[in-house]
Amino acid sequence: MAGLFAAFAYSVMPGLEQSGDRTLVEAMQRINVAILNPLFMSVFMGGLLFMLAAVILHWRGDLRPVLPWVIAGFVLYLVMFFITAGVNVPLNDQLAAAGDPDKIADLGAVRAAFEARWVTWNIVRALAATGSFGCFMWALVVHGAKSR
Repeated sequence: MAGLFAAFAYSVMPGLEQSGDRTLVEAMQRINVAILNPLFMSVFMGGLLFMLAAVILHWRGDLRPVLPWVIAGFVLYLVMFFITAGVNVPLNDQLAAAGDPDKIADLGAVRAAFEARWVTWNIVRALAATGSFGCFMWALVVHGAKSR
C-alpha cells in the first residue's frame, strides 16, 4: 500500500494536475473502477489481517521486544485504512456520482471538489502506510538481533 499510494503522490496526481478537467475526472473515475479488483482487495484487506495476526503472535513473552514495532506498524496501517475508507473512497464515490464527463456541466467544479482534498489525504495515507512498512521492517531487525 505504501508503494501504491506514494506512486499516486509523486507521479500520477502531479501528472493529472497538469491535465485538463475532463482528463483528470475521467482518468480518476476509470482508475477508481479498475482498482476494485480481487488482487487489490486481497492485498489491502490481507495486510490488515496479517498485521493483526502479527500483533497476536508477538504478544508472547519471548517475542515481546518486537511487539512495540508490530503494534506501531498495525496502528499506522489502521490510520491509512481509515483515511482511505473515510476520505478517499467517499471522494471517489462523489466523483463517480458526477457521471459521464461528457455530460457534466461544470467539470472545473467537480475537479475542485475532488482533487485538492483527495491529493492531501492520499499523501497522509501514503506516509502512514510507509511508516507502517518501516515499523515492520524494523521489527524484523529487532527480531533478528534478539535471535542471535
